[in-house]
Amino acid sequence: MNFQQLRIVRETARRNFNLTEVASALYTSQSGVSKHIKDLEDELGVELFIRKGKRLLGLTEPGRELLKIVERLLLDAQNIRNLADQYSRQDEGELTVATTHTQARYVLPSIVAQFRQRYPKVRLQLHQGSPAEIAQLLIEGRADIGIATETLANVEGLVSYPYHRWHHGVLVPENHRLTQVKPLTLEAIAAEPIITYHEGFTGRAAIEQTFHDAGLTPDIVLAALDADVIKSYVELGMGVGIVAALAYNPERDQGLTLLDCSHLFPENVTRLAVREGHLLRHYVYDFIGLCSERVLEQINIFNGK
Repeated sequence: MNFQQLRIVRETARRNFNLTEVASALYTSQSGVSKHIKDLEDELGVELFIRKGKRLLGLTEPGRELLKIVERLLLDAQNIRNLADQYSRQDEGELTVATTHTQARYVLPSIVAQFRQRYPKVRLQLHQGSPAEIAQLLIEGRADIGIATETLANVEGLVSYPYHRWHHGVLVPENHRLTQVKPLTLEAIAAEPIITYHEGFTGRAAIEQTFHDAGLTPDIVLAALDADVIKSYVELGMGVGIVAALAYNPERDQGLTLLDCSHLFPENVTRLAVREGHLLRHYVYDFIGLCSERVLEQINIFNGK
């Protein structure tokens, strides 16, 4: 038994049992992958995969149990490498943050700038994706920190903490008729064509639930992944935008007005997540502290520090 065999077992499960993709991910040949699997099964004396001819369809019961152990072993192996780097290369290495466009564009820039000043030799990577993709990157060990509003709270294997709270606002061109509606109501918003986020992004579910609870059906004419695109189409007069209020800057977004909707839509909570059991380098903790000292304290308590 060797680590390459364990990596192949893990990667095969991750790649939906497609050995071509497994071979590509691990920089080896498909025949080599198949041989490693067969050698491991022969050594253990059990079949780990369900087969149909030469195709793998899934994990057997022993395979599912083995996968849990493999995940722990490979995580501990990575922790050993991180521990060694902690002492041999204290201020060098990599930090990967997986997050959504909204967080990367409007929340993290000042934090990233401060971090770069402290750790100029640390290579910082920002991966933008959907909340589900962010969770998967964390689980697979390809990201150190995940930041998103959806998904991260209830994923097995992740530990997440409330990071910051925010509300949606309605974005309209200057002198739009909604600027005269005081107080602003859901009925008035629902009467307009609406441009907002794709499903699963930046509180979209909360927006839809709010209208549903009020017995209203909003006319969502366009959905986009980020607020910058929404702004562009609001400027063209295609509709009113429902965006994260933190995405609006009156100096940068001249010609647009953000209407306060904190009395209409519920508060959103963005969470910061890490993989349970993953040994983080000291500069990762510093990055978390720059995001939120409160979150850093909670993580230290969780880790018994």
